[in-house]
Amino acid sequence: EFDLAARFRVSQGTVRKAIDELATDNLLVRRQGKGTFVATHAEQHTQYRFLRLLPDTGTLQDQGPAERRIIECKRLRAPAEVARQLALRTGDAVLQVKRVLAFDNTPAILEELWLPGVPFKGLTVETLADDKGPMYALFEAQFGVRMVRAVEKIKAVGADADAATLLGVPVGTPLLSVERLAFTYNDEPMELRRGLYRTDSRHYRNELS
Repeated sequence: EFDLAARFRVSQGTVRKAIDELATDNLLVRRQGKGTFVATHAEQHTQYRFLRLLPDTGTLQDQGPAERRIIECKRLRAPAEVARQLALRTGDAVLQVKRVLAFDNTPAILEELWLPGVPFKGLTVETLADDKGPMYALFEAQFGVRMVRAVEKIKAVGADADAATLLGVPVGTPLLSVERLAFTYNDEPMELRRGLYRTDSRHYRNELS
């Protein structure tokens, strides 16, 4: 706190307040007897920070980690809408990732991810399939990209033929559509994620403050 106060020419009280706010926002983590550190998605308490699908009985931790199946990871030119949300130019290089998350061998989430091509150069199907940890932890460790906040749009939709096949439900089954735009530091958009969630035995839970 003393060093930061001197560096930015502010009072230690101002630094302490800033640290408190960053810890509240999960950007910093306090470890008793050790100090305060920059939080990462590899840490247990932040691994499920952006996953809000919980079983109707029990907790997210009770259901264990999701079983992941990577369907594809390909490099494309950004469609206009994707480019707009990621603050790119239409036609810039992007990566499109498609995967299914399952719990207890039952498909639960179909996700399509769009990532800017330059920061994620070298990301492949094999990289994603071989990694067993949280995807955001992989982004941090291998590409130096840390997601710090996200905004979401949620609505109800019916399963089309592709989603029905991959999620193991009849065509037209009600699904929860969640579109998330995730940002790294300085409010720079780094991921557009579109997910279709089965909610026949799970629900989407958020805490508001």
